[in-house]
Amino acid sequence: MNVKRFIALGSFAFLLAVTLVAAQDDQDGKERDKPTVPDEFVMSILPSRIEYNPIHTFTSSEAQLYTAIYEGLVTYNPLTMDPVPAAAQRWEVTPDGKTYRFYLRENARYWNGDTVTAADFRNAWLKLLDPAEKSEYSFLFDIIAGAEDYRTGKNPDPDSVGIKVLSEKVLEVQLAKPATHFLQILCHHSFVPIHPEMQNVSDWNSLPSILGNGPYYIISKSDSEIVLRKNELYWDRKNVSINKIRVIMSDDYAGTTAQFNVGKIDWVASGMSLQDVKDPANLVINPLFATTYYFISSREEPWTNPDVRRALALLLPWDEIRSPDIQFIPADTLVPQIPYYPEVKGITEKNSEEALKLLAKAGFPGGKGLPEITVKVPDGDESARVAGIMKNAWEALDGVTVNVKSVDYGNYFESLKDADYLVGTVSWIADFADPLTFLQMWTSGSNLNDSGYSNPRYDALIASSFEQTGVPRYETLAKAEEMLLSTGVVLPVSHSPAINLIDMRRFDGWYPNPLDIHPFKFLKFAVHKPLPNLASRSGTLPVAAR
Repeated sequence: MNVKRFIALGSFAFLLAVTLVAAQDDQDGKERDKPTVPDEFVMSILPSRIEYNPIHTFTSSEAQLYTAIYEGLVTYNPLTMDPVPAAAQRWEVTPDGKTYRFYLRENARYWNGDTVTAADFRNAWLKLLDPAEKSEYSFLFDIIAGAEDYRTGKNPDPDSVGIKVLSEKVLEVQLAKPATHFLQILCHHSFVPIHPEMQNVSDWNSLPSILGNGPYYIISKSDSEIVLRKNELYWDRKNVSINKIRVIMSDDYAGTTAQFNVGKIDWVASGMSLQDVKDPANLVINPLFATTYYFISSREEPWTNPDVRRALALLLPWDEIRSPDIQFIPADTLVPQIPYYPEVKGITEKNSEEALKLLAKAGFPGGKGLPEITVKVPDGDESARVAGIMKNAWEALDGVTVNVKSVDYGNYFESLKDADYLVGTVSWIADFADPLTFLQMWTSGSNLNDSGYSNPRYDALIASSFEQTGVPRYETLAKAEEMLLSTGVVLPVSHSPAINLIDMRRFDGWYPNPLDIHPFKFLKFAVHKPLPNLASRSGTLPVAAR
């Protein structure tokens, strides 16, 4: 496909359609007499690799950006994170809970004017499930009838997957078994439609813009900045308040904070200097459904042996690693505390005696004979601190060498796909508000299972939880979690809070929530009368005194 021609034609179609829409709006008079508000919203994040193809995505920065340029069948309620109608205006579920029928909006369009169809969803989802793609989140669709066999190559027939197009605007999904969390999964940005012209594009990152169906579209992008403009063809454009969004990527913590302090940045999602914040009221800290943990690879001997992994975990001084003087919320469990979820026992303290017994049992008395250990961490003081503790603890064994490998933050998560380390670390923010988001990734067939952990008993527990509800389901998931913790697959360190820098007095539609996702379409500048003797941005909004 000629990408430049595609973009040029798309831009022409968009401009023509926008002209018609604007003329109609002017004729109706519905957009008149609105109070003047700033035209641009500026957000700052740490530099991160942005993979614009939604079926290959991983980071929280991408999750936030994609709320602007893509939209799935459902989206997050900005306050509760519950699924609410988006590209689908409604849906029906059969009494057995296994068949979902989604009715797409007649006016759901891409930013070039093309209609969003049920076939676009089906084709995108089959692309996601294609074994050759190795899409990071494809395993979440294993609950769809036939999806797992198609994803793993057992059945190459796409028609065997329970994703059916009933008409241009009706999509039917048949599940293998009832799954109460299915709609929550569909909020995830990996499950959006893909425009037919984009289906066979291999390098999305080189495109000047992306054909999405969200409330905004990209007008320019670089390694340091992404600029988005309101999509005038978006079905709910009347409720999209902000015309332009600029996303800055900077690792200048002090400089970013200084820019926020003087009102040049509206929201700092990451990369702020807390001690330089002039008005503490602008620091928004709330509980986050997230855990920072280390994990031990189980891909090669002797690390496939759970006794060896547990021994390494028991040799660590957990009171030092999880020191409350350093960690916001020290944690020895993977799943953060939620109502009705059973208490799970993790490794809470060092036990050298048991560790040495386990090593001797595995044929490594005193650690003698263990291969070199590589700990891979992202750049940063805290990662270096914990890696140093691990190195000191494990090198106390007989003849053991520990190598610490540091990778820049922007490339770290991609580097975890390589097999050049034993221990890695992740700060995992839940994709939906359910324990499964922390546990399903460790199943044998998960594309996010960087540890290579494979245990049929664990897989069976996760599978059986799909057929359960309420407390019994939580009890099953808790058993699975304890299996991960007791065998040294996952080494939790802390539950992370969400930390954002934003003046909530100046904005509506931005709410603290446990997933730390804030859909851009709901953001609005709060219109207030300027306070006496205070300058105001764009002549309308007071800059808060700091």
